[in-house]
Amino acid sequence: MSHDPLATLEKYSESPLFNQDSIPEALQRDHNTKPGVWGKICVSEGELIYLRDDHPAQIVTPEAPSIIYPQELHSVHPRGRVTFKVEFYRSKNPEDWA
Repeated sequence: MSHDPLATLEKYSESPLFNQDSIPEALQRDHNTKPGVWGKICVSEGELIYLRDDHPAQIVTPEAPSIIYPQELHSVHPRGRVTFKVEFYRSKNPEDWA
């Protein structure tokens, strides 16, 4: 059984729903989250390619969401038709927020 790194965090925000035509250019280039901010890529339809430095490409599907680690450079790319959003998580303790 794998450990869920988001289990002790709280969801505080989420992106709009994007599709293959509306993905912002910034998400398709290397970018990262702020210190202490985790993300969860949630695909509702289709497949999304998730790229991180020093990791193999990951295919994100409705059945297999993916975790974005704080400050880790990453990008996403549509694999055909896709609909997805990103949920954002952080510590429940405001003292931990950067």
